[in-house]
Amino acid sequence: MRQYELVERVMRYDPNADEAMLNRAYIYAMRAHGNQRRASGDPYISHPLEVAAVLADLKLDDATIAAALLHDTIEDTQATKDEIQDLFGEEIADLVDGLTKLRKLDLASKRVEQAENFRKLLLAISSDIRVLLIKLADRLHNMRTLEHVKPHKRKQIAAETMEIYAPLAGRMGIQEIKDELSDLAFYYLNPNAYKTVVSRLQTLRQRNEGLIEDIRSELEERLTAEGIRAEVYGREKKPYSIWRKMENKQISLEQLSDIYGFRVITEDVPDCYRVLGCIHTKWRVVPGRFKDYISTPKQNDYQSIHTTIVGPQRQRVELQIRTRWMHNVAEYGVAAHSLYKDAPEKLNGQARRPLSEESAPYQWLRKLVDNLLEGDNPEEFLEHTKLELFQDQVYCFTPKGRLIALPRGANAIDFAYAVHTDIGNRCVGAKINGRHMPLVTQLKNGDEVDIITSDAQTPPPAWERIAVTGKARSAIRRATRDAVRKQYCDLGRQILRNAFENVGVEFDEDALANGLHRLAQTSTADVLAAVGRGELTSSEVLKAVHPGREWTETPKRKAIRRDDEGWFNLGWVRHVKFRLLGGQQSSPRELVDGMPIRGAQAGEPIRFAPGGAVPGDRIVGILEDDKTITIYPIHSSKLTEYDDQLDRWIDVTWDIEEGSRARFPVDITVNAINAPGTLAQIAQLIGESGSNIDRIEMTNRQVDYTQMHITLEVYDLKHLNDILSGLRGLKVVSNAERAPS
Repeated sequence: MRQYELVERVMRYDPNADEAMLNRAYIYAMRAHGNQRRASGDPYISHPLEVAAVLADLKLDDATIAAALLHDTIEDTQATKDEIQDLFGEEIADLVDGLTKLRKLDLASKRVEQAENFRKLLLAISSDIRVLLIKLADRLHNMRTLEHVKPHKRKQIAAETMEIYAPLAGRMGIQEIKDELSDLAFYYLNPNAYKTVVSRLQTLRQRNEGLIEDIRSELEERLTAEGIRAEVYGREKKPYSIWRKMENKQISLEQLSDIYGFRVITEDVPDCYRVLGCIHTKWRVVPGRFKDYISTPKQNDYQSIHTTIVGPQRQRVELQIRTRWMHNVAEYGVAAHSLYKDAPEKLNGQARRPLSEESAPYQWLRKLVDNLLEGDNPEEFLEHTKLELFQDQVYCFTPKGRLIALPRGANAIDFAYAVHTDIGNRCVGAKINGRHMPLVTQLKNGDEVDIITSDAQTPPPAWERIAVTGKARSAIRRATRDAVRKQYCDLGRQILRNAFENVGVEFDEDALANGLHRLAQTSTADVLAAVGRGELTSSEVLKAVHPGREWTETPKRKAIRRDDEGWFNLGWVRHVKFRLLGGQQSSPRELVDGMPIRGAQAGEPIRFAPGGAVPGDRIVGILEDDKTITIYPIHSSKLTEYDDQLDRWIDVTWDIEEGSRARFPVDITVNAINAPGTLAQIAQLIGESGSNIDRIEMTNRQVDYTQMHITLEVYDLKHLNDILSGLRGLKVVSNAERAPS
């Protein structure tokens, strides 16, 4: 590529381009790079010229072409951004500066650094998509000349291209660049496989010489006979595309049905469907090989009708039917749109359509940026982004008809979070096409999904392993962190309240703000959580909130009050009270002083035995060796082990305030039919009853039935019995009862 050839190419598709500015940009770059040479020995100026040529093929505006010519000047020469801004304007200077920053990002470095750099890459390109387009063209020319790079660097650069740049080009809809980047990376990453595929393709090409032209001619004749104006192009699939299909489907190259593909380019959308009808009435359709991306475009704005037929000469033929505009978008992606305010209304006679901020590629990019700004682990973000980059899409609908695009393999949990994070967090079940189905059901194109929610639900941590999309996983992880943090905050609040009361000071959360800088914390919630986790002591918080104050009172616990019958409360224990048996030597105060903070409820020195206990049960406490108390329902079979250790028994009774909404753990066993949707119905009933599932385990799974062991959180014995009664009323449940403790 020479200077005048580049300028002529740009002027052909954009007669209003600033020819003088393009020439100035070339001369400036040539002088700046001077005698610099590339690894191939070519003058360095050849590289920016070739990058600009790639962008000219995409018919981009003159500012982008000029920025491509200048893209290495700040990084590799004495040029500065201010100088470029003075000569070429702020717009071009900003593009060149953005590319200079990207040059410093090493996306092939070790994983954590790679992830952080990838975040910076997305933030940079989200402000101006042209930065990404120039970067992709730069990477394409570098891959074309990769043989001149040292061998140990080739695989590193090729892997980075395959993992990040080729998928990004695909998501932006620039299919030609994506295909070439993938093939070049494939060549260097797996040369043996590449050579094998190319060799087999050559053999097939010789065996089927003239086949593509014969099929193309017959298709064109058929359409002409029906009075449809259309152009038909035949093509052979790319090596990497063929290899990937062979790998995914575990089949040989000869078994692939779409090595040869044909594109039918029509005048308008109605003609697309006329072509489809004409072809389907002439040749047999291969079942399951029809997709209409015109009515339901892909996330990168791709539109086309795909169908596979048993065509002329009994060959399986893949057809893509689209309009000229759709073809431009399919080949050039976002570059096919009018990206910039000064772009002409027509290029090469084709009207250019405005690219609004709601267009699919920008939506996808914006969601990525939103996710990375919400997350705090760049490595996980990189992993999830790669999943979204590589996966194909399925398209599902809400009951109101809203279209939701998800990666292939996504399930109802992913769908719920795609609708809204709050819907996902409260999800307890799903109806797919009107039927109750398990949340793990993989969704298919066209499914209508109705998410069932409950205000009592919080997402179980296990969902993170089930979810496919990065958004769902991040939201589940965030909800889990928030739940744990809330528990620590509640525990810290209780600890501090008791500590402040012990020294005669009223506890005030607002007062904690005065000591944040002394505690190296950013908020009162951080202080509470740190105390709950044991990272800060209550005395440290006291000193920070009231610096310089001498505590004259001896810290003491809140007085323990007995009633006439000997019942007493322990300082931090809620919902139950105790009474020591006559034969015990310990006093209530000794018991409290020697008791650590642990238990089923945050901040309580008690724990419930396996199986749980709920208000309404008669309960008893067993004093453990570590001075904690384990509470058992009186009917527990475990109590027989302590028949000869009466000094360890403690009377316990419930102490529940009227209107309390505290919930307690209890285990139940459910025998249910082993059928799709069973678990969803059980979970829905439990959620609607105001209970929460803490844990679930399939303990005995047979062909026709399944036994489930479920840990619930309920208010009292009546609440539990109502849930058991409701479960027994479900057609899918044969029995539901409280688990023996």
